[in-house]
Amino acid sequence: MKNGNGETVARNIIAQGTTVQGDIESSGDLRIEGSVSGTIKVKGKVVVGETGKIEGQVNCQSADISGTAKIKLESAELTTLRAASKFTGDIITKKISIEPGAVFSGTCQMGSSVQPAVPQRNITGIKTKTVE
Repeated sequence: MKNGNGETVARNIIAQGTTVQGDIESSGDLRIEGSVSGTIKVKGKVVVGETGKIEGQVNCQSADISGTAKIKLESAELTTLRAASKFTGDIITKKISIEPGAVFSGTCQMGSSVQPAVPQRNITGIKTKTVE
């Protein structure tokens, strides 16, 4: 699969019956049918299937959730909670779609200026000057 820049984008799958504990980073898409606990940073789409379970923090371009999620989600574009989803946590997204039957418990912040958090780099030795 290629993105709009002509680059090949990876599609990663965590299969049902697989458990991952730790951080995942990918420049492609990620589908979760198993269980993941940790921080996920994906430049593409995160899909949590009906058998998928996820805990931790997710930063992605878009999210489509059908399974169980206990996360802080930051999505630059669209977040979709499907009818079978059980979501607990916080959502920061540009747009959200919640299907009838979905369970959502938490907070949601949305708008056109919302962007996923960029990892902060520790910079030392820089002096700043405040201008009044």
